[in-house]
Amino acid sequence: MGEHRPDRIELRGLRAHARHGVYAVERERGQVFRVDAVLELDTRPAAAADDLDRTVNYAELAQQLHAVLAGEPVALLETLAQQLADVCLGSPLVSAAEITVHKPQADLGVPFDDVIVAIRRERA
Repeated sequence: MGEHRPDRIELRGLRAHARHGVYAVERERGQVFRVDAVLELDTRPAAAADDLDRTVNYAELAQQLHAVLAGEPVALLETLAQQLADVCLGSPLVSAAEITVHKPQADLGVPFDDVIVAIRRERA
């Protein structure tokens, strides 16, 4: 019998207008940012007991992530991604979190679809 692969809870496309960025115009005007969050955890105890307290409440998690996303501006997407990962790892049930931050309205001076920073953090 092989090792148990972690279960996952995913939130995709969480959106907020925010003012993250290095440049003054980004801080002044703001733009829409999107976040995907993937949490790794063992959902078997919650499933066995049919008990929300034994898993991550994704409605509460969405509110917490949105507060960071729409909150105090940071210069780098890398910083924002780390802050969001820290929120996810704030639950002792979460063993790892993957955060993907999208900045589709960035001004690159050339046509593009999206700018993405993706990180994965594990509980120490």
